[in-house]
Amino acid sequence: MRASTRLPAVRAASSSVLKRGARWLDRCTPALFACGVLLVWEASCRLFAIPPYLLPAPTAILKAAYDYPATGWAASIWSTVRVSLLGLALACVVAVPLAMALVASRLLTRTLYPLLVVVQSTPVVAVAPILVVVLGAGDLSRVAITFLITFFPIVVSTATGLAATPEELIELSRSLGATRRREMLNIRLPFAVPYVFSALRIAATLSVIGAVVAEFVAAENGLGYMIAFATSNFRAPRAFAALAVLVIVSLLLFQAVTLIQRAAFGWSLPRTRR
Repeated sequence: MRASTRLPAVRAASSSVLKRGARWLDRCTPALFACGVLLVWEASCRLFAIPPYLLPAPTAILKAAYDYPATGWAASIWSTVRVSLLGLALACVVAVPLAMALVASRLLTRTLYPLLVVVQSTPVVAVAPILVVVLGAGDLSRVAITFLITFFPIVVSTATGLAATPEELIELSRSLGATRRREMLNIRLPFAVPYVFSALRIAATLSVIGAVVAEFVAAENGLGYMIAFATSNFRAPRAFAALAVLVIVSLLLFQAVTLIQRAAFGWSLPRTRR
């Protein structure tokens, strides 16, 4: 009898341990996969004696990152992050009100939306040198390039969220005598918040791309400039180190947008993510 009463408890304990192990493995799978890729990368570079100027090993990249002065890293990272944030902030300030205007006016939609598509379809890499000539080689041209890359996703996603507001809510607000302004600010805009933050997560990573493209064209500092300068001098380990830092910066900006949404607009998140 004692064995029969202990058996369910043992099974429950083992099931709990297996579930915790499965959850731990699920969380650690990306990190384990990344470590495996790095190990294969390192072993391949050593086994096949690949020249560092073609494909440096991870240890060589770490050494290059360590050998570069900390002040140089700080200045380069700050230059890229500053341009990324300024371009992203400008895109938000312009894109959200424009999306509201597009949803409120069909005439404006027919007039401006095709122009926005044309601007988005134009390669920014081709426009960047022209902007540098027109606006100069300072921060203004780099912010403008970043703005062009991040602007369109925010406009489209915000307009989609505003237009997707349920008609029942719109009819209810109008039956209660709400003005168009209150309808837009108090009903449509809150409903579009998840769409806005989805676009911001995409735009946050695109802002880093825009800053790097601008630094390729005209800059004397920044991670993009470091990559261009290192590759022109066949210093591939330093270029890979700057690339790794760029990836980290992009991931941090992506996560920062998620944290802002969770802190200030937690109600807009799905219940499983709160």
